[in-house]
Amino acid sequence: MTLSPAVGPALQTLPVPETDLAGFAWLVAAVLAGFLILARLSQGVVDGEGDDGTTGEAAGDGANPKRSRSTGRPGSDGRDASAAERDASAADRTTTGDGDHDEDAPGSSPVAHPLAPDGALGPTEDDDRLRTVDDGAADRPVEPAVARNAREDPAMSPGLLLLNVALTQGLFGAILAGGAWYFGVPLDVLGVSGDALSTGLPALLVGVVFGVVLWVGNELASGLAASSGADYDEGLRELLAPEGVRGWGLLLGATLPTIAVVEEFVFRAAVVGAVTPVAGTSPWVLAVVSSVAFALGHGAQGRVGVLVTGGLGFALAAGFVLTESLLVVVVAHYLVNALEFLAHEGFGLPDPVWS
Repeated sequence: MTLSPAVGPALQTLPVPETDLAGFAWLVAAVLAGFLILARLSQGVVDGEGDDGTTGEAAGDGANPKRSRSTGRPGSDGRDASAAERDASAADRTTTGDGDHDEDAPGSSPVAHPLAPDGALGPTEDDDRLRTVDDGAADRPVEPAVARNAREDPAMSPGLLLLNVALTQGLFGAILAGGAWYFGVPLDVLGVSGDALSTGLPALLVGVVFGVVLWVGNELASGLAASSGADYDEGLRELLAPEGVRGWGLLLGATLPTIAVVEEFVFRAAVVGAVTPVAGTSPWVLAVVSSVAFALGHGAQGRVGVLVTGGLGFALAAGFVLTESLLVVVVAHYLVNALEFLAHEGFGLPDPVWS
């Protein structure tokens, strides 16, 4: 691109910031801390913390920590009909129409204890709890006094969630980009240079191949986790699943590209590329550090999800070290996320796709 005669001299008169990689490294640390704090706050939203302070996984959903969907009748809090019938029959056995006790089990009738888990029955000696059942009360399911295990619906629609993610990630990226200019960070240490493998068509092609390979590896890791019974939580992906053409356009055209650019800029270009000269160590050491931080930033996917994401982060860091290209890892990161959404939320394929 050739600058016009008026623009060229104007740019040449702009002051060139003095390179200060140490100052930029401190800014990277601050942005990284902000990322982790935001991820922790997001994890509370995805986990759906209940009134008793326990999350869906801790409240008894450990066998399958994925976000559960209510399948019961309206007003039945998602439990199946058999559980409601058992509660109703237990209440019917406990009392009669005139308030008399069941003669089969005086003083120890199996009623639903208000502090027992959902659907659990236990004996009680409290006669005050054995009261007359109103007409039709036995036909209604007994409501538990503890918080539901199923997650509540999010306060924001998927479209607003997508917009919120894009704006938040964009803010972090803008702060770090401004810091890179202010501290005079050379573009080549950030993986942006004139080499064809850095910003040219070869870099784009390598990124596409790399992204498909990483997506297949991600599916393999998901399959291994599922076969071992340690399936990781995909609640965040389900919360962000778009509705309608506009939603998918926002996801694929704005949110996922923003996530890929910002996260690769922070975790790979900044942490690995710019901090390595300051630390005076091998870039592979920073690749491990960035991968650990990247994994912790995805804590909403559960323990196994953190491990899988950490492995993906190290693979992306390795791709950055080997190619010295930000474009390669941005394209690869975008494809991993886009293919995952399209396969499982768009086409409804099982997770993993071959299961």
